[in-house]
Amino acid sequence: MIPAIRAAFNAQFSPEKYHEYLFILNEKFKDSIPFRIAETPVFIDKSFKEQLLDAGESICQFITDPSFQSKTTAAIPTGLHIPNEQAFPECIVIDFAIAEGPDGKIIPQLIELQGFPSLFAFEVLQAQALETAYTMPSGFSPFLNEYDHASYLEFLKTMIQGDQGKHTILLEIKPYAQKTRLDLLLTQAWFNVPIVCLSEIYLQDKSLYYKKEGVEIKIERIYNRVVYDELMQQAPEMQSKFQLLEQAEGLDWVNHPNHFFRISKYILPLLTHPSIPVAHLLSDLKKNQQLANLALDAFICKPLFSFGGQGVMLNPTIASLNLIEDPENWVVQKKVHYAAVIDTPSGKSKAEIRLFYFWNKAQHRYVATNNLTRISKGSMIGVSYNDTATWIGGSISYFEQ
Repeated sequence: MIPAIRAAFNAQFSPEKYHEYLFILNEKFKDSIPFRIAETPVFIDKSFKEQLLDAGESICQFITDPSFQSKTTAAIPTGLHIPNEQAFPECIVIDFAIAEGPDGKIIPQLIELQGFPSLFAFEVLQAQALETAYTMPSGFSPFLNEYDHASYLEFLKTMIQGDQGKHTILLEIKPYAQKTRLDLLLTQAWFNVPIVCLSEIYLQDKSLYYKKEGVEIKIERIYNRVVYDELMQQAPEMQSKFQLLEQAEGLDWVNHPNHFFRISKYILPLLTHPSIPVAHLLSDLKKNQQLANLALDAFICKPLFSFGGQGVMLNPTIASLNLIEDPENWVVQKKVHYAAVIDTPSGKSKAEIRLFYFWNKAQHRYVATNNLTRISKGSMIGVSYNDTATWIGGSISYFEQ
């Protein structure tokens, strides 16, 4: 997005440097990245950065408002009662498209948000690998609000482990089969947080345990990476393990399962900001008989709690929307026109930036710390949809300081 910086990066690029970059990413844990890594980062100027942060701050203020709990109670599935939900989740991630506005200007537009962890550890390695393989411009950083590699890692460590020395595990479904497994492995290696599959936990005297090398270990804090939508696709035996969480007492959470539902596409219709496209719950549109009055060619429809772009209807019709049996779990959102503004040797690419927000206890607010970025040339942005072209895939943005 900064022509001189982009031209300088493209001029220094070579296949050899790209392979060195990939080698560094894969060096510690071989064959642990099952998605394409883009050849380049994205460079963001100060103006666009400030627009991103302004929109993010607006969303964080909505989440920390005293009315937030009551506004999102209906998002939690009926019958799900897991104790110890704290008022604010430890982390939030917010996805913005680099979009084209009505007047042709490049603007950020909210795509979705999650009260759920992301690739918090992997992005540190990605930045380190980029900075080793390439010559990066001075005055740019992937970190925000004056964080750097060391201070970000310390913040992340404290967020995951807590400050009371409780035994923390990283809980996931079939962790070593996940596309995010490198992030899980790095989290375990850097912060001494053991990876535990949901299938391994068991309940004893209202406490959760797992075994490591035959030794029984009590779980006191959970870094929760279990995606509920994925859980619902598992065998009954795996789903029954999740139900143990409802019976366990005294657990600390990063983040509590309820936050996956509360801070999700469910709240898109409740948010107001120039960088937030208009959205409606499908159930509200049908109940108020507004569906027929909506210019559907200007909207997309997507499930509230899916991940990785699954289930998105890019061109919904009245007929296709009427076939949806659970409209309360779908949102209709104004289409965002991604701007193809990244010049690459194989044509222009577009991108989406996910900002990482951590809860700062001292400041009693969410603070933007880091990011991940996805680059695409197609109609879908996620890395699952971009594995054949070049200069696309998983990446990170560097912000002008």
